Amino acid sequence: MPRPTQRLAIYDMDKTITHAPTWTAFLIAAARDHAPWRLVLLPLAGIATAGYAAKLLDRAGLKQATQRLMLGRSVPAEATKAIVARFADHVVASGTFAGARAQIAADRAEGRRLVMATASYRFYAAAIAERLGFDDVIATNSRLAPDGALLPVIDGENCYGPAKLAMIEAWMRAQGIDRADAHVRFYSDHVSDAPALAWADDAWAVNAHGPLRTLAKAEGWTIVDWER
Repeated sequence: MPRPTQRLAIYDMDKTITHAPTWTAFLIAAARDHAPWRLVLLPLAGIATAGYAAKLLDRAGLKQATQRLMLGRSVPAEATKAIVARFADHVVASGTFAGARAQIAADRAEGRRLVMATASYRFYAAAIAERLGFDDVIATNSRLAPDGALLPVIDGENCYGPAKLAMIEAWMRAQGIDRADAHVRFYSDHVSDAPALAWADDAWAVNAHGPLRTLAKAEGWTIVDWER
């Protein structure tokens, strides 16, 4: 059989590459930098999270509500850039798995195109991805004001679950990559990425929680735990 013309390594980010979810950590860091008084509103963000648990909000609604609470109606473009740079530096320096960094290096050495596909917002995930040497990012997009200020509104789909796979496929079409001509390795910690894992040629359940570990054993996917 002919060798695939595109060899892709696609990584989820939160708890696959990073030790912990990044959104709450970003909100706290950004509020501390941009509007420290908003830290007193953190309990309200907790209430919003409880609303998500009670199915009163979906994931997209929760992200938008917590951003509005902690960062306000908008954040100027230059302020966003500075906040994101500090946060990304911190995450990459002390918040990523050594095993993830080693595997990223191994995939790069194999000649794979490195792609991050994450439900996290592009405006900060892209900075983390750049520092880790990724080539491309597929993520949740944010709406911007005419002057470039960051708004607490998702632009398009929340890049999660089946929507993540749809966004990966849309990205491939935009890049002119035919699925039949690609070999895809996909890494994730969470069962919400089951559609993308099943679609991949080489599925890796990384730092998997219970439901994904069970599914991975049933499907014969690679299971690996990356030490801190």
